[in-house]
Amino acid sequence: MRAFPLAIRLLLVNQLGVNIGFYLLIPYLATHLGEDLGMSAAVVGIVLGVRNLSQQGLFILGGSAADRLGARGVIIAGCALRTVGFALFALGDGLPILLAASILSGLAGALFNPAVRAYLAAEAGGRKAEAFALFNIFATTGALVGPLIGSALLLVDFRASALTAAAIFALLTVAQAVVLPAREVPAAKGSVLGDWREVLANRAFLAFSLAMVGMFTMENQLYLLLPDGARRATGWEGAAGIVFLVGTLANLTLQMRITRSLKERGTRARWVAIGLALMGVAFVPPMAVAGMSGAGGGAGRAALALVPVLAGALLLYVGVMIAQPFVMELIPEFGRAELTGTYFGIFYVVSGIAAAVGNTVVGWAMDAGGHGGAAWLPWACCLAFGLLSAAGVGWLHRLRALPVRAIVAVTA
Repeated sequence: MRAFPLAIRLLLVNQLGVNIGFYLLIPYLATHLGEDLGMSAAVVGIVLGVRNLSQQGLFILGGSAADRLGARGVIIAGCALRTVGFALFALGDGLPILLAASILSGLAGALFNPAVRAYLAAEAGGRKAEAFALFNIFATTGALVGPLIGSALLLVDFRASALTAAAIFALLTVAQAVVLPAREVPAAKGSVLGDWREVLANRAFLAFSLAMVGMFTMENQLYLLLPDGARRATGWEGAAGIVFLVGTLANLTLQMRITRSLKERGTRARWVAIGLALMGVAFVPPMAVAGMSGAGGGAGRAALALVPVLAGALLLYVGVMIAQPFVMELIPEFGRAELTGTYFGIFYVVSGIAAAVGNTVVGWAMDAGGHGGAAWLPWACCLAFGLLSAAGVGWLHRLRALPVRAIVAVTA
């Protein structure tokens, strides 16, 4: 971390704080709305859906804003908006205020997510893969620490969690305003709509974004299918926490070693495809024992039943560690440097929509498998997603549609 400039170091700490603040609140929001405020399941779904739609649907605006106005200002504005949004969750119980909080929180993510990645890509230069590998480490750690802090704060009440999350984002906003260096923004050429048309006309980029549906769908199973599998295998609600702990420890230990060892060996497309295939294969061990349970057989049997799920989680995390830094490194190289934010924004819109469809398929498979005695079905769907995405990236590589790392010859 010390080998990178101050701006990148701040963005890494920023991502740790962002994920801590986000995950100490959002996982418990549905329970607060339903149990504490007595809202119906339909209203809870509306509030959560508005937040998700505000973020996923507006990534393109955040990316364009980063290109046109400068990533620094957009990052600061995003964190400030999330401060206000999370504070509203603490201060209001009425539906209008909760909807406003959801919209502001989603818009905040749509602003700073592509802006942070655009700033990081610009500052990292030729070390983008390593910078995004570190970024992944800090993000994963925050995603583990956040729920732990949130569960402790819930012993007080939900408002304590919301105000703590808002305070974290307020501190991040001040730190970015004081420390994050301002960079000159190149003069914009043409209109924002022209930028969008340019990116959307890049068929190779769109094909790559769609190929990533497998990565996002499988990664989301860290919060859906794998925790559910751990709970079913052991009959213990806390088993899901062990899945996150194993993944975070693996990430802290292996991410930088993996990225550095692979960076100069083979092409980025090769490692992205291998990472995606490994993510798919990760669902084979849990699939092999799906439907079996160690509950009621003592701690020893429950621990044995948990092993295939933990093996799958570990393989999934390793697959993400292999593929994700190179995916992030590839995205800005599909087009002009002046449109880096737009490329990140549209990438997350396209892959987010595709991943939502993928998650719907997995959810349907979970229900159908449970009713039809085919507990292996959702795991098999995820395996198919991984192999199809890997094949898609391999096909694009064979067509030479993916950016190739520039090699600069230096003559003494």
